[in-house]
Amino acid sequence: MEIVLETQKLKKEYGGKGLIFTAIEDIDLKVYKGDFLGVMGPSGAGKTTLLNILSTIDRPTSGEIYYEGKNILNMKNRDLSIFRRNNIGFIFQDFNLLDSMSVEDNMALPLALSKVNPKEIKEKIEKLSKFFGLKDQLKKYPYQLSGGQKQRVAAARALITSPSIVFADEPTGALDSKSSQELLQCLSQMNEEFNTTIIMVTHDAFAASYCKRILFLKDGRIHARIDKDSTRREFFKRIIDFLGSMGGGVDEFF
Repeated sequence: MEIVLETQKLKKEYGGKGLIFTAIEDIDLKVYKGDFLGVMGPSGAGKTTLLNILSTIDRPTSGEIYYEGKNILNMKNRDLSIFRRNNIGFIFQDFNLLDSMSVEDNMALPLALSKVNPKEIKEKIEKLSKFFGLKDQLKKYPYQLSGGQKQRVAAARALITSPSIVFADEPTGALDSKSSQELLQCLSQMNEEFNTTIIMVTHDAFAASYCKRILFLKDGRIHARIDKDSTRREFFKRIIDFLGSMGGGVDEFF
């Protein structure tokens, strides 16, 4: 299987002069093409720190990060910014859409910044708007959309550059149960139909059950990993049971 992302001995510390806090430590990870990896753990476990480092928003204190065999920590900031724009997609809890731009223009933004041919942009928008059920919303503005529709626009924008990997940070956190399920089904379809590699941070066992495997963090370290080898319903039960076995109670994860 093709390795898209690999880390070796990742560590992130904050502070100095004797007041050092270790957010994550000793993180060895391999993410394969077409993977759908969930990252879970109690508050303060290091989930967001890990996501920010893997997505190149932040840099580790030590360790290595390889994207398709290339060590990105050797890149200068400008080159890293270009790499991020061309190879990484983001889906945030609060959507991060521009209210002054139409749905169509929000979706097109990453390609427009890269000066992609307008004809190619139009073709990709047509394909993704159909896939995400947004064809009737293209001329509208974000404030005219429901939360679920906004998140689908964000997902389409993340996918429009055909990135190597998509990072989703609590993507269902601001959605009601119906919109959450619709988005998760879209992410699952993205993963299956486009072979999109997804890493999703979530506290929600229901959302995590859509993943192919789960990485559990505790106290900044990888505590355990489990793979889906059964139905989604059975995987959901395994996740709930495992969260309870980690100590502190399941409530710690919500």
